[in-house]
Amino acid sequence: MDTETANKTREVLSKTERITGSEAIIKCLIAEDVDILYGYPGGAIMPVYDELYKFRNEIHHVLTRHEQGAAHAAQGFARISGRVGVAMATSGPGATNLITGIADAQIDSTPLVCITGQVPSHLLGTDAFQETDIIGISTPVTKWNHQVTKASEIPEVLAKAFYIAKSGRPGPVLIDITKDAQFGELDFKYEKCTGVRSYIPTPKTNLESVKAAAELINAAKKPMIVWGQGVILGEAETELKAVIEKAGIPAAWTIMGASAIPTSHPLNIGMVGMHGNYAPNKLTNECDVLIAIGMRFDDRVTGSLDTYAKQAKVIHFEIDPAEVNKNVYADVAVLGNSKDSLTELLPLLNENSHEAWHQEFKDLYAIEFEKVIKDDLHPTKEGLTMGEVLKEINVQSGGNAAIVSDVGQHQMIACRYSEFNKTKSNITSGGLGTMGFALPAAIGAKMAAPEREVVAIIGDGGYQMNIQELGTIFQQKVPVKIVVLNNEFLGMVRQWQQLFFDKRYASTEMTNPDFVTIAKGYHIDGKRVTKREELADAIKEMIASKESYFLEVCVEKEDNVFPMIPSGASVSDIRLS
Repeated sequence: MDTETANKTREVLSKTERITGSEAIIKCLIAEDVDILYGYPGGAIMPVYDELYKFRNEIHHVLTRHEQGAAHAAQGFARISGRVGVAMATSGPGATNLITGIADAQIDSTPLVCITGQVPSHLLGTDAFQETDIIGISTPVTKWNHQVTKASEIPEVLAKAFYIAKSGRPGPVLIDITKDAQFGELDFKYEKCTGVRSYIPTPKTNLESVKAAAELINAAKKPMIVWGQGVILGEAETELKAVIEKAGIPAAWTIMGASAIPTSHPLNIGMVGMHGNYAPNKLTNECDVLIAIGMRFDDRVTGSLDTYAKQAKVIHFEIDPAEVNKNVYADVAVLGNSKDSLTELLPLLNENSHEAWHQEFKDLYAIEFEKVIKDDLHPTKEGLTMGEVLKEINVQSGGNAAIVSDVGQHQMIACRYSEFNKTKSNITSGGLGTMGFALPAAIGAKMAAPEREVVAIIGDGGYQMNIQELGTIFQQKVPVKIVVLNNEFLGMVRQWQQLFFDKRYASTEMTNPDFVTIAKGYHIDGKRVTKREELADAIKEMIASKESYFLEVCVEKEDNVFPMIPSGASVSDIRLS
């Protein structure tokens, strides 16, 4: 924040004045250091937009082309910056269009504050024009929600919203504000929220639990770490690196935890999960101590719970008590922020190397390389593979790009083969698996971190779910790079149909438009690549561009993503073909 804005913020916090609810909303946002807001106007939120126009030098409003795009853009903003993303919409369909992004943010622990307009309070419950019970609809997918019907409630409710969204395990908050509350007046003074009665966002770390964890780790012959996004959210990357290096523990990551430790780190053994790496999946059922850090034992990671790590003592470092023993029983649970917990753990660990144990991972990696990776990255067939596209992006970006992936085969390939040298470099829809996520999320990520190269990796199916956000890129002049890996299929569904439904490709083949021409219609330069010899120069041109750029790469239509754990199978049953 610049000096002038900081001074205005201090003025907002210290001054009491008589203003409307709409102006109060904008001043609350300024007080919370909000400088970018994603949204779409409409009747029930129009008073706020009128005030926003007056404060357009303090808050930059980004008009997305759909409210879902606003929510995903706010997610991308939050995920790369660590700040709260903010989205705004009108009542009725405007509010309901936010729900997919809100649900995505809830399951992926992304801090959002979403503000919706609502019909006047005297019309609530009358089925008024564009009235929807957004509080009832959003309750299952928000960390907290609240409906404001009086202007005087606005400062306290918004302060609470930002505190709840960011504190502890982050998540989305929705505040619904009736139109009469926006027009009403109040004596405005803003105080940031520092606590909520009965809400304990970060449990205090129990040192006895930390000691018990250290004892198990020090005695282990085959310890293994699986870390998740909790490490990134807790800003514990340095502490995790110190722990694995001191104790010599092989460490794997969930999709949401990717990039916390550089891909090239010798103790980074790859990704767990349905399409993760062979060794960490297979050896989960052979380790003697499994240390889970900031991850929730999602079903895509565990496979069959009946067979998951039954031989191991389980240590669970977790900020959310509700996640402990929910899916996998923990022999030792260490509650608290991962940074604090790992800081306490580090001095209690013995130095170790576990060389023989590491060799088991290397041996299995060699098998995966021969049977899968070599063909993905160095194909001999005529058609292009998704893997070689990611490999070339790594080369041209130096592994420093933030990769924003959509959902499907390309997502798994992007997570498996991207080189991550910096934290907060893998932005994807993990728990909800939302097709259409990547394009608007990339907009938010680039606007939050303009100094970083942001590359969206999208399939031809997901791309068309929010393709209209090309208009946002054009209007806002956001220099995001867009790569569509086009196999003319809903690829992941097609893969399942091939493997488990006797190749009955029901409703998965895509007849696609001319994507390059569409991009050029939005004044975005683009290129289509169909041959291997064209790929390197095209990606080099894309990365070198100072403006937005669209690249379509036509890849093999029926390539599959392996390894793969069939749904409901054990991690030991991971398939290489």
